[in-house]
Amino acid sequence: MKKVLLFFVLFTAVFAGCESENEIAGQPFVVAFQKRSYDYRQISQNQTIAMVFSEPAQASGLVKIRVTPSSATYGVDFELVPTPEGTELILPFDAGDSGVSFEFRNLIFPFDAFDKSVRMEIISIDYPHWNALQGYTATVVSFSASLGATAEPHVGGPNQGNQVFFDLSSETTTEVWRDSWDLGFYSGDDFRVSLNGSIYMAAKRLDATDIDAVTEASVAQYMEAVAIGTFDAANAAFIDHPNGLISGNAMGEVSAIEADNHVYLVNLGYTVGATTPVPGSVAVAGNPRGWKKIRVSREGNGYKLQYAELNSTTHQQAVIAKNPEFNFTFFSFNTNAVVNVEPQKNQWDLGFTVFTNIIEGSGSYGYSDFVLNNIKAGVKAYRVNVSSGVSYENFALAQVDQASFEEDQRIIGADWRDVFSGSAFMDRFYVLRDPDGNHYKIRMLGFLNQSGVRGYPKFEYKLME
Repeated sequence: MKKVLLFFVLFTAVFAGCESENEIAGQPFVVAFQKRSYDYRQISQNQTIAMVFSEPAQASGLVKIRVTPSSATYGVDFELVPTPEGTELILPFDAGDSGVSFEFRNLIFPFDAFDKSVRMEIISIDYPHWNALQGYTATVVSFSASLGATAEPHVGGPNQGNQVFFDLSSETTTEVWRDSWDLGFYSGDDFRVSLNGSIYMAAKRLDATDIDAVTEASVAQYMEAVAIGTFDAANAAFIDHPNGLISGNAMGEVSAIEADNHVYLVNLGYTVGATTPVPGSVAVAGNPRGWKKIRVSREGNGYKLQYAELNSTTHQQAVIAKNPEFNFTFFSFNTNAVVNVEPQKNQWDLGFTVFTNIIEGSGSYGYSDFVLNNIKAGVKAYRVNVSSGVSYENFALAQVDQASFEEDQRIIGADWRDVFSGSAFMDRFYVLRDPDGNHYKIRMLGFLNQSGVRGYPKFEYKLME
């Protein structure tokens, strides 16, 4: 698992090439910051702050930036390279350059205060016939939530091998291989266990309470039904409810009464796919991972997990503690140990993953390109339909309807894209409220790369203030 601080360009203006200075006058030469904001906490030493041009410069010039600190002192809290002249930073560029940059040096790591910020704003451009300021004309380094960005979570192409957890306010991602975990042990007040729906796991409660007495022969009658995508409405009972509410988990509540905790037959789903499909398709399911029998009971304020192969007359055991900083503690049968999966519960908002959903009347079914909101940490969202008076661009904080936020993690889900046309729907966007009360509007932009290969989601978001 790795954490990556994302830097993406929200910059889509397209300009035709020019050969002469006279032709330069026919269009604006635009200089824009790559990012609207940077998190002070993510800069332990130095951060390159870049600006991009709408086209390669056809002549030399200068970009002038005004530097405005708030509760921050130059030379004590931060420095810039090159050094500003008073409150202005002068950045020269040459013909052929596609952008300019400077370095922000953080002098207060670890931090002595969290009220400091530095605003940097483009105030003029010395360039032939320059006549416009467009795009991101300012950026801020602060401890405040991100003002927004464009992001491309790395789910891994058409096999979609990664689950990616994205935090909007800090612009950070956490990636984990989809089949690296099996069970999630809930850290909240309830005692419940979740299945890894991203690899199509399923579970059925058996009458037995003695795990060693269960054999493959004794459960064979159930094995065909305990699966995903059988188009049998009854198989919805074998998965965690896709709305994300912990009360809907397939295994029910772990009882405080030891004798009430039954053995479960568990379909371990599939490994991550490894084949290469035709462009526009996916190959998310690899080889079947087989079966396990498990039994979970309470151990103090945690859990005791018993597990074994179906025909084994003995079992392995693990004690798993709750960690209130996380939604779940995750366990892997591959390593027979606790593994890291999600970030801390208040440090992610969106999850990009393969997902087990329900088709009404047809039971459980697997979806690719799925987007979840972290409902267990209180992240809620709702969909806004574009109309003659409402658009992503003009939607403002005053228009947010608090009553529209839903108790469902599938608000974005898979309904944001059309797999037949290979494009994202532009007639909708989403409003999300994070655990800190920040409100973001989110627009999905696509899920194919330039070669038409699926598994490359892209979205943009903006903080509404």
